[in-house]
Amino acid sequence: MALDVDNILRMVVSRNCSDIHFHVGRPPTVRLDGRLRSFDMPSLTPEDTRDVMKSVAPERCLPEIEEQGGADFAYPFENGARFRTAVYNQRGNISVVMRLLPDRMMTFEQIGLPMSIKNLLLKPRGLVLVTGPTGSGKTTTLATMIDFINVEQDRHIITIEDPIEYYHQHKKSIVSQREVGVDVGTFGQATIKALRQDPDVVLVGEMRDLDTMEAAIMAAETGHLVFSTLHTTGASKTVNRIIDAFPMQQQEQIRTQLSTGLLAVISQELLPKIGGGRVAAFEIMVMTSSIAHLVRENQVHKINSDIQTGKRHGMVLLDDFLLDLYRNGKVEFAEAMKRAQDPSILQDKIKQAIPDA
Repeated sequence: MALDVDNILRMVVSRNCSDIHFHVGRPPTVRLDGRLRSFDMPSLTPEDTRDVMKSVAPERCLPEIEEQGGADFAYPFENGARFRTAVYNQRGNISVVMRLLPDRMMTFEQIGLPMSIKNLLLKPRGLVLVTGPTGSGKTTTLATMIDFINVEQDRHIITIEDPIEYYHQHKKSIVSQREVGVDVGTFGQATIKALRQDPDVVLVGEMRDLDTMEAAIMAAETGHLVFSTLHTTGASKTVNRIIDAFPMQQQEQIRTQLSTGLLAVISQELLPKIGGGRVAAFEIMVMTSSIAHLVRENQVHKINSDIQTGKRHGMVLLDDFLLDLYRNGKVEFAEAMKRAQDPSILQDKIKQAIPDA
């Protein structure tokens, strides 16, 4: 019997699962509240997963799947639901993973994002990085920030994404959304070209390579507010990741550029919430003159102490945010430890705050 893909996707939407996996040798499997759960149905055959691929992949992606072994794209579903979809070959079979994209913007309060971030979004120029592992909610945070600018300010916002995940309507701002592989070739090309399109705000979906990093830093330097992401955790690791991506002879120049152009690093993790659902934990670094000096002088390892004492600037260390989540009964001890930058120090802080823990 043919697999009823539409019915499975309806269940994903109705249960608000984050992802659905179609793999040979296992039933369709969802991710709910961060955990994998399989449907009570037979394991999928190679024909099943190929049928899933054919039912969701756009015609333009079929040659890419055939020639390059995979493709990424957005799949529009019923009632405005959309899925970010990855099709790929593994062990000679097709696998399909689909992530449900929220159909409405979330507020700062819903995400748990500190209100101090709003001040950054009113800046005329600079680079804001949202970082964290895959599935940590970076795209949702960026969409919320872009929507805030869209509602509050008259700006031309250009987003460069692969694929486009949230559709933004024109509000007080004009929003142009370009999809890599459809509207433009690469992130780097799109970022350079965006500078000729009268932008005020540029969202670069991901800084995947050196060209894109250079283009994003240049865009911030030349008077634009730029947002992008990296798969790093923690502010100091993020700054080092960018500097280390450049050849040795360019690193001093990049340190100088970051010290003047970087506005903030917002690093985040998603944790299972006690009672169901998930909750975000954040580390926030805002560029101050002191941190700019540390970046210029290649003393990035000292940034954490500035973040720890920078509460008045809206800064917080990830481990201190985790401490508050645990203290307020939102996450389990083991989950907080798993995501901590320094588990032993966090454990000591928990013992001091909650002696019986």
